[in-house]
Amino acid sequence: MTSESVRPGVAKCVLFDVDGTLIDAVDNQRRVWRMWAERYGLDPDEVHRVALRTRPLETFAAVAPDRDPHTCLALLHELEDEDVRTGVYAAFDGASELLGALPAGAWALVTSNYGHRVRGRFARTGLPVPQVVVDAASVDEGKPSPVPYLLAAGRLGVAPEDCLVVEDAPSGVLSGLRAGMTVWGVNAPAAVDGVHRHFGSLREAVGDILAFAR
Repeated sequence: MTSESVRPGVAKCVLFDVDGTLIDAVDNQRRVWRMWAERYGLDPDEVHRVALRTRPLETFAAVAPDRDPHTCLALLHELEDEDVRTGVYAAFDGASELLGALPAGAWALVTSNYGHRVRGRFARTGLPVPQVVVDAASVDEGKPSPVPYLLAAGRLGVAPEDCLVVEDAPSGVLSGLRAGMTVWGVNAPAAVDGVHRHFGSLREAVGDILAFAR
């Protein structure tokens, strides 16, 4: 564990990952990758295993090296957009209460997905959308680069050391740490390497997150 750096008396903001942190999309992601794999006659379980640890273009290169990556990506986007329209989504327990209680302008979403999908999922689950959403189209470098979280802090007008990152995945945790921010992990049975604090669920973290932002 590394030590947290929080300065008293200054504005603090909370930056949330989305999938796996606020929205439970595990089954949706597995279903999308299964349909994608079946279109190409590939083993869905193997494709999903690779997709969990790589970005889409890297996944295509690993599981379908003979296929045009742009065609592969277009199909994936089509399937993901359809899932946003028709899939069943659930917010993690505590998400609605937490986001509703945070001061306006004191939080943002930082996601590797695209903004229109995030807004669609939030509409389906009744979660509020903040003023700042940093998505895949906002940056040239995604997580684990620090760029997405630094961009969110810049748009909110706060210093990185005054930001709390809430994440569930190693790449997101590393992104927040590289940005010089406090990073808390949620929704995992064991702590991700490097997090300053770990909570088994988002619900367990609600009170502490709100205390950080006030």
